[in-house]
Amino acid sequence: MKRLIFKGFLVTLFIMGTATFNTISSQEVPPPPPEQGQGGNQPPGGGAPIGEGMIFLTMLGAAYGAKKWQKSKQTN
Repeated sequence: MKRLIFKGFLVTLFIMGTATFNTISSQEVPPPPPEQGQGGNQPPGGGAPIGEGMIFLTMLGAAYGAKKWQKSKQTN
């Protein structure tokens, strides 16, 4: 009885899965978004500056490391 229920569940799952896959794969690919601003090849992110963010993350990492180092010195 359990085996029959399990087989029925697998068949239902297979049918639902193939129906979903066929529906998803048959949809048309949307057109690319229109060009905005400058044209041509641009780096990912649109050329947003990341220099200040890298400095900020480096400073946070250094502060976190110093805190962990100080805490390990106090426990020993």
